[in-house]
Amino acid sequence: MIDFRSDTVTRPTGEMREAMASAEVGDDVYGDDPTINSLQAYAAERLGFESALFAATGTQVNLLAIMSHCGRGDEYLCGQSAHNYRYEGGGAAVLGSVQPQPIENETDGSINLEKARAAIKADDFHFAMTRLLSLENTIGGKVLSLDYQRQARAFCDDHQLLLHLDGARVFNAAVKSNCDVTEITKHYDSVSVCLSKGLGAPVGSLLLGSEAFIDRATRLRKMVGGGMRQAGILAAAGRIALEQGPLRLAEDHENAQYLTAGLAGIPELEINPASTQTNIVYARCRSGKADRLRDYLADQGMLITAGDPIRFVTHLDVNRDDIGQLLSAIRRFYQA
Repeated sequence: MIDFRSDTVTRPTGEMREAMASAEVGDDVYGDDPTINSLQAYAAERLGFESALFAATGTQVNLLAIMSHCGRGDEYLCGQSAHNYRYEGGGAAVLGSVQPQPIENETDGSINLEKARAAIKADDFHFAMTRLLSLENTIGGKVLSLDYQRQARAFCDDHQLLLHLDGARVFNAAVKSNCDVTEITKHYDSVSVCLSKGLGAPVGSLLLGSEAFIDRATRLRKMVGGGMRQAGILAAAGRIALEQGPLRLAEDHENAQYLTAGLAGIPELEINPASTQTNIVYARCRSGKADRLRDYLADQGMLITAGDPIRFVTHLDVNRDDIGQLLSAIRRFYQA
């Protein structure tokens, strides 16, 4: 199967498998796994933070971030389309008793800071205490500008808020912004990074922040059942992903542009080429046949995420020939 559903479907490379098989391990709950310790130290240095924590999933590290920044009855501001609001099972509210205050995202994925200002609660016992602003970059494949992120940092400083970045695809954002990732991460109190999306690791995400922040997050990770034992087997692949994965993300972006151009040439599809910024492509079926198209492509050995719009994601395991096959199959579908 050629899988365009997400960059989470990437499989570990041969080098990753070899590293996993030979990884030196220990008990990470005791802090004794040298491969995990090495990954965390490297990640902290690479992204410009004091400390880092390896965990199983992006959902988990976002939860740990929110719960480490906020207490029970506190509130965090986020986008209406934010992953940690819409797609993480309500964990911050259910497990952390932290109230989300969603704000409609702008068309570029940002949150209007004047709307954020209006959403901050007064210091009154009737209200939850607003503690945190959470941004996402990339969000739906869109990249927040460096200037906006500087403004967000100043906004949080002015209003005594902490600033978290759901940076699951932050390296995609850095490639698109033509900057080192630290030009993005330097604005945030904490950042989460997914190793198992475009970077290609089979499992794992990182949370980065100050040493005191990561100490709190480590305690919370144990509380929610995230303490792992000889997980250096996973961290070995994560280290390769973090070192090598960012170097090839431009190829994913180029393939997304190639796919976008091909889809734009199919009259039955509606697509805005300017909306493709990184590795995520959206298109709409003018005839409303998204489910039928998905089922047809599955029969042809290709997987997509049907919806309104349809989503296609380019990644390590997709090449130009695969995209050509996809475009040919879509044309056949509409010609039938």
